[in-house]
Amino acid sequence: MPPTPEQPHLNGAYYGPSIQPKTKSYYSPGRGGGGSSCNPLTCCCSCICSCIFNLICQILITVGIFLAVVGIIFWFIFRPNVPKFHVADATLTRFTLSPTNNTLYYNLAVNMTFRNPNRRLGIYYDKIEANAMYHDQRFATADLQGFYLGHKMENNVNAVFKGEQLVVLGGGDKSKYDSEKSDDVYNIDLKLRLKIRFKVWFAKTPKFKPKFECDLKVPLSSKGKVSSASFERTKCDFDW
Repeated sequence: MPPTPEQPHLNGAYYGPSIQPKTKSYYSPGRGGGGSSCNPLTCCCSCICSCIFNLICQILITVGIFLAVVGIIFWFIFRPNVPKFHVADATLTRFTLSPTNNTLYYNLAVNMTFRNPNRRLGIYYDKIEANAMYHDQRFATADLQGFYLGHKMENNVNAVFKGEQLVVLGGGDKSKYDSEKSDDVYNIDLKLRLKIRFKVWFAKTPKFKPKFECDLKVPLSSKGKVSSASFERTKCDFDW
């Protein structure tokens, strides 16, 4: 029997591939990744809120588009125009500012013309408040009777402002008053505050509150003294 070959002497060291140490894996519930979980109640509430929000947005967008289309159709059918207004005549027989107590004594009569330029819209003038002003200070107010103005119609209205009112003018405005007094022509502003409604067939719109503003140059025509100037028909500005 042949002898067994002698094994080489080993010193206990390992010369093969390195062995990685085993690591323990831990499961942590509630963290990100595959181990995360969602509360069913929270997810359900979030989904419902998102659906309601999207539904509200869609409704608002639909309503906005519908109103825009209706407005465009209304515009093309009726072609609405703003009311027209002008002062046809004005008579001033007294306009005296007392130098001692700053009291203004006045007597002003105004003839006004309201016109409806629309072909398919009527206008209800529910309230007409006329304010006479001098250098941005109101010295008289008149409430005029309301009326209805049909298609392409006009209406003449008279207003009388008579009385006295405390009016305190600054240095610059006092100089303007003295200059106007020497010329016997006064710059008086007429401002109208309105409440109107439009009539479309058998329907009526809600009330609007527009304004008319008129810059008048009114000559003084007192007894025994007539100004060389004459009043000129004045067109007034319309403002919503």
